[in-house]
Amino acid sequence: MIDLYYWTTPNGHKISIFLEEAKAEYKIYPIDITKGDQFQPEFLKISPNNKIPAIVDNDPFDGLGPLSLFESGAILIYLAEKANKFYPIDIRYKAEVNQWLFWQVGGLGPMAGQNHHFNLYAPVKIPYAQERYIKETARLYGVLNSALKDRDFVAGDYSIADMAIYPWIVPYQDQSQDLNDFPEIKRWFDQISKREAVIAAYARAEEFKKTT
Repeated sequence: MIDLYYWTTPNGHKISIFLEEAKAEYKIYPIDITKGDQFQPEFLKISPNNKIPAIVDNDPFDGLGPLSLFESGAILIYLAEKANKFYPIDIRYKAEVNQWLFWQVGGLGPMAGQNHHFNLYAPVKIPYAQERYIKETARLYGVLNSALKDRDFVAGDYSIADMAIYPWIVPYQDQSQDLNDFPEIKRWFDQISKREAVIAAYARAEEFKKTT
């Protein structure tokens, strides 16, 4: 059983998508970041950086008791290695998956996140910041679009890299992007959005949104 500490953000969706794809047994513990739940002492024991997602694996392979983990990229690698799914053994293929996973964690996520902040949530609109992050998001979309020209998924086969990237493309309109400008992303996006596990993961998110 995996305990998933979660909220309905792109980073939260990454893990619920994987768990649905792997048909893993898991329980969601909602951490409502709009109410400050991420600062509660019990959550900070699991995620000292006060960010979701985080997990507790109650049955790790080493048999040494529950294992807690924070940071979405690290969680995806851990779960994929444990399940032996969506993460390759071949060294070259694994390197390909890793580089796109870290591209999302270090690039797309932070830049799109700043895009969201300055365009949607900042109390004072700062045109320079808005333009900067819209342009950088567009540049990163261009990188992804080029990578998808000769493959169905970002690293060839469907993997944790796609699961990490997809939730950050879902709010493309909020990022002032048009998927028609990125036809390869649009094809990839439409393909992933139809997966049963992805639909199920986002349906779980709607359950929590209704309670707030």
